[in-house]
Amino acid sequence: MAYRKLGRTNKHRKAMLSNLTKTLIKNESITTTETRAKEVRKCFEKIVTYGKNGSLISRRNALAFLNNDNEAVKKVFDDLAKRYENRNGGYTRILKLTERKGDDALMVVLKLVD
Repeated sequence: MAYRKLGRTNKHRKAMLSNLTKTLIKNESITTTETRAKEVRKCFEKIVTYGKNGSLISRRNALAFLNNDNEAVKKVFDDLAKRYENRNGGYTRILKLTERKGDDALMVVLKLVD
């Protein structure tokens, strides 16, 4: 996947995206900056596609990306894959909030579509 650099090293960026994706899966909503939300959306769509495929290799790929978080992978494969089985993409929605006080970064809410 081609990512934005987000001002971080490669390992830090991958860990951050993995953690934000896990949080989105568990809570179904996160508040973050706009650029991070756009990157997390790409990762989340790939994970849901793995869940819709349902094969063993897809489960292992999802586990590898989500740092062996069995709870998140179980939710993707059992709940989210069934919820989005008739949908070909666009599993998330970005709702814009106000700018962050410290650095004027645009804050957004990234939510799952029902």
